[in-house]
Amino acid sequence: MTDTPKPPQAGDQLVASSVPPRPHRPARPGGAPVTAWRRIVASVAYVVKVASRVAALVVLLYAVFTVFKANPANVWYQFVESLASWSSLGLSNLFQLADPRWTTLVNYGLAAVVWLIFGSALASLIRRAAP
Repeated sequence: MTDTPKPPQAGDQLVASSVPPRPHRPARPGGAPVTAWRRIVASVAYVVKVASRVAALVVLLYAVFTVFKANPANVWYQFVESLASWSSLGLSNLFQLADPRWTTLVNYGLAAVVWLIFGSALASLIRRAAP
């Protein structure tokens, strides 16, 4: 007689090792459970952060287009220029340097830095406002 393995039955424990299983740990030890309100606040903070980074990217892209003398008749250049003029936060004429390309790089670069700082700060404040 040969011993053939029996198929698993309901209630059998299939353990690959002799180490006892770890006890269940909650996802957030000692913290409040994740509620719908916390998810909404986290989503709003994420949207604010992404929007500020996109605005900074557009402003920086326009500065790069200007520094490398992109064709102003190009559709993409005109589209980025229209978005950058709105999102420059009024900083497009802050400094006046001898070279207009450097002026654009400094002013729009400063606007990009402001977008990044304020976007991150606002997202942090929104996250902290959640109860």
